[in-house]
Amino acid sequence: MLKRTLALAAGFALSLSSVLSQAADVLNVSAIPDEAPTELLRKFKPLGAYLEKELGMPVKFVPVADYAAVVEALAADRVDLAWLGGFTFVQTRLKTGNAIPLVQREQDEKFTSKFISADANVKSLQDLKGKTFAFGSVSSTSGSLMPRYFMLKDGIKPEEFFSRVAYSGAHDATVAWVQSGKVDAGVLNASVWDKLVTAGKVDTAKVKVFATTPTYYDYNWTVRGTLDPELTAKIKKAFLALDPAKPEHKAILDLQAASRFIETKPENYQGIEEAARAAGLLK
Repeated sequence: MLKRTLALAAGFALSLSSVLSQAADVLNVSAIPDEAPTELLRKFKPLGAYLEKELGMPVKFVPVADYAAVVEALAADRVDLAWLGGFTFVQTRLKTGNAIPLVQREQDEKFTSKFISADANVKSLQDLKGKTFAFGSVSSTSGSLMPRYFMLKDGIKPEEFFSRVAYSGAHDATVAWVQSGKVDAGVLNASVWDKLVTAGKVDTAKVKVFATTPTYYDYNWTVRGTLDPELTAKIKKAFLALDPAKPEHKAILDLQAASRFIETKPENYQGIEEAARAAGLLK
């Protein structure tokens, strides 16, 4: 396992080094690692090819080791475009002062998180008192921040309510932990849950959704504020032009778990910033 981890880290470093040596006419794209690296690359490949065609320039994917690395890469102008969660966008905007959220999926206007358990006796969060619980990444909007925020509003302080709180690092890992019995319950974003169920990667006879959060804004595609405005406009236009009525476009949208992309704006994420401050995750 250690060798595999070191190999992945080396691969990330080599990829980043390669990108840094590219000319400025290469669009460097990244994403928060909320799923396995191989899955992120699979999802991006057709989108990257589409953007290359629409923009008339090379497009490179830059994998990162964790959520914080995406924020740092955008702030340092090492990445031009990134797929961010709502909280990661807030962190990026606060750090840079000028990061621009371009588009979001239609469902990201009213996103939710799913609480899951393999214990048939668990019908609500109250049934989990004294049991073990898993969030995703500590920086995940849907896998940590917003579920925690809603729990706190209901008077549940995770570190006091559960016997143990753990962080799986990714949504698919949270499902694996719950299904294997490593934890009694966990929370992940609704989109990944639906995808795993559709793909048959979760045993729904064993693992059940027992609660769903209220809605909130989440994911978006963000560009660094220093990117050429003309290129920024072209990127937004390319996303908005994806048409589910066209088979080649639908294939791209399906991989992004999107019915279509719509415009978004910084103000949409004010609620997430407030939730992060309430949870003590922002000073």
